[in-house]
Amino acid sequence: MRLLALDTATEFCSAAVNTKAEPVVRGEEAPRQHAQLILPFVQEVLAEADMSLADLDGLVIGRGPGSFTGVRIAAGIGQGLAFSQNLPVVGVSSLQAMAQQAHRLLGAEAVLAAIDARMGEVYYAYYRNVGGVMQPVTEEQVAAPQAVTLPHQEEQTERVWHAVGTGFAAYPDLLEKLSQEGVQVQQTEVRLPHAEDMLVLGAAMFREGKAVAAEAFEVHYVRNEVTWQKLPGRGNE
Repeated sequence: MRLLALDTATEFCSAAVNTKAEPVVRGEEAPRQHAQLILPFVQEVLAEADMSLADLDGLVIGRGPGSFTGVRIAAGIGQGLAFSQNLPVVGVSSLQAMAQQAHRLLGAEAVLAAIDARMGEVYYAYYRNVGGVMQPVTEEQVAAPQAVTLPHQEEQTERVWHAVGTGFAAYPDLLEKLSQEGVQVQQTEVRLPHAEDMLVLGAAMFREGKAVAAEAFEVHYVRNEVTWQKLPGRGNE
């Protein structure tokens, strides 16, 4: 399938389109510029892939969790693009996309993804590889680092969890807490999701018949409060 993916849920803004060869991608960590960057990124990846919106079979939209503002940017633009060509859409989790990135870059088989949710909390979930696609072991949750729960007992046995996401740098005691409770966690350099990995997850969702019409697309905040706070030296998105 010819799919376009776009994501603005976190500090990283990205777009990607799959081709018969390698996917065409654009991305930049620019928390205040998502609204200005995402459409040019979409136009660039389509142009490089020699495609137009009319050539696509569907859209893959980053649905969160992450910045309230950022999640809404991708949702609004993605729905608008889909409406224009009557394209079906799927929504992909920011956390699952980071897990897929760890599998792509590191060959990770099990991943604990945690994003800094502000207000002293993290969004988190556990994932494991099933046929090349990182599938959820737990539901996405939001909690204080000391309240992060363990994966199912059967998943813990002799399994090393690769840690991805900004939650671990923001709350270093999270790794220590898990280690003390017997969970084997290996820190990685994967910090933020990328649309490139959403292509893989989105394609799997299309194959499974999970696509919906643009008007039925739903974001997933996990927590409905606005949690994006001004970062030091930066303005809001």
